[in-house]
Amino acid sequence: MIVVTGAAGFIASCLVSRLNAANFNDVVVVDNFSVEKKLPNIRGKKLREYVDRETFFDWLDTNHAQVEFVFHLGARTDTTEMDPAVFDLLNLNYSKRMWQACCKYQLPLVYASSAATYGDGTLGYTDTEEALFPLYRPLNPYGDSKNDFDKWALEQTEKPYFWAGLKFFNVYGPNEYHKGRMASVIMHAFNQIQQTGSMMLFKSHHPDYTDGGQMRDFVYVKDVVEVCYFLLHHRKDSGIYNLGSGEARTFLDLAMNTFNALGRTVDIQFKDTPEDIRDKYQYFTEADMSKLKSIGYDKPFTRLEDGIADYVQNYLVPGMYM
Repeated sequence: MIVVTGAAGFIASCLVSRLNAANFNDVVVVDNFSVEKKLPNIRGKKLREYVDRETFFDWLDTNHAQVEFVFHLGARTDTTEMDPAVFDLLNLNYSKRMWQACCKYQLPLVYASSAATYGDGTLGYTDTEEALFPLYRPLNPYGDSKNDFDKWALEQTEKPYFWAGLKFFNVYGPNEYHKGRMASVIMHAFNQIQQTGSMMLFKSHHPDYTDGGQMRDFVYVKDVVEVCYFLLHHRKDSGIYNLGSGEARTFLDLAMNTFNALGRTVDIQFKDTPEDIRDKYQYFTEADMSKLKSIGYDKPFTRLEDGIADYVQNYLVPGMYM
């Protein structure tokens, strides 16, 4: 059996689809299944068992001998949540229990970290300088919770025989319909263009960037789950890895490609970045992907143009799930 936590969420549900496509059908999905808006993400998938996140560790005590691998992708991901106690409970302490359980039962573990750990990026975006991890200053409690767990994991003398933390950059793609404000800018662009025929982007408040010239590392969710699938079989070279495309692109690139995918005339407008986030706004992120490539991952990452076209035309327009 393969355990996937957060399985009704965005990335994890796409991973379940990838596992099913490879004939891994004994998948145990773990989540808070009372959140009904997420349930379509796992409808129709081949699953072994549903386990509530509150009872998972009791379930694991009973069933650990049948578990082959754990993907711990469940987390509170709302970057606007300002209560650290929420993240301590769901992101930090739950992840510690997962780590300790995988040590106890000798289970390989892949867990979700985040590029939010890098803060404003002044120390760069390299995953090879672990000595810098204590120096990172994330911009919100969500980033703090992910960075705190990364640091804790590195400090442990007892570790799973294989483990990997994946610092997700700006992931986009199918199965994020339920995420509301936290959905990718591509989904917001799609909705705005369909409803109004235009797209609104934030103005730049930085002299080095034009309006819409702010840059992010956008990575397609299909590439993310391919890396997870690679690690399922690799099971060596433990550590923390960036997971982005390795190429920063502008929000103008993103918006124009969304218009193109819809066959619509480009109409982009700009508004001031809200003052409450203006001082914490990131103008550039780009994953250094050399560490992942150094352990043998050699698949190319999807170009933004191709990822947006696939996402918009094959999922958003028909309302399909992966």
